[in-house]
Amino acid sequence: MKIVQQRSPEGLQHVPRPIVAWGGRYANGDEIPPHTHPRAQLLYAVEGVMRILTPNSVWTIPSHRALWVPPNVEHHSFMMSDLEMRTLYVSEDISRALGTECRAISVSSLLRELILGLLQEPAEYPIPGRGEHLVALILMEISGAAAQAVEIPWPQDRRLQRVCQFVMNAPGVSHTIDDLAAMVGASARTLIRLFPKETGLKYRQWVQQVQLAEAICRLERGEAIARIANFLGYSSPSAFTAMFKRSFGVAPNQYLLKQVPG
Repeated sequence: MKIVQQRSPEGLQHVPRPIVAWGGRYANGDEIPPHTHPRAQLLYAVEGVMRILTPNSVWTIPSHRALWVPPNVEHHSFMMSDLEMRTLYVSEDISRALGTECRAISVSSLLRELILGLLQEPAEYPIPGRGEHLVALILMEISGAAAQAVEIPWPQDRRLQRVCQFVMNAPGVSHTIDDLAAMVGASARTLIRLFPKETGLKYRQWVQQVQLAEAICRLERGEAIARIANFLGYSSPSAFTAMFKRSFGVAPNQYLLKQVPG
């Protein structure tokens, strides 16, 4: 597919069109520093997996998924594998109808083709014309897209941030709440209270979200389920698979293939 790409992401922010598209390719380990856009953004992983930090959450976005980022929300992106990214920049006036909070969605086969179709159009596509019709359908597809539970809520309390970063850096290591509390000079009772207050999740629930995000990254890189289960400390691949299926409704070997029909 030929992509008509004449401008940088910065150069697309003030194009007089409701939605403009951009495509890029990144290598494993690449990073996009913290930044904001005056437009809303749909970050779509065609192939590969990316991790995106927003002020309140850490999001893991694998292939066939996308993250909706409202206007002026700071985000910081890390490529967890080689990545083919497609992005939609949505003007602020129409973005409100699509949500004022970040959310991860499944990209249907129809939405995928609409995004690719818009990339074939010039940034200032003719109105009326093909681009205008593509945009109308894109807005409908994003509005009705299914949500995906790949969010890791991020705390604001500095002590809990240190604990959470420690867990994120070593998701395969078993940590007791007492050990983590001692590390930051707090009591276990304090951490137990802070986790639901700051993240909406109990400690074990939050750790499970971290493990699910790590599993998705490793699945995308082609690692065997048995190896992932062992790394994350599960007693067997079947125990890991059962946990994964409870969370996502499908087994790990089906997750990356799952798309909402379009």
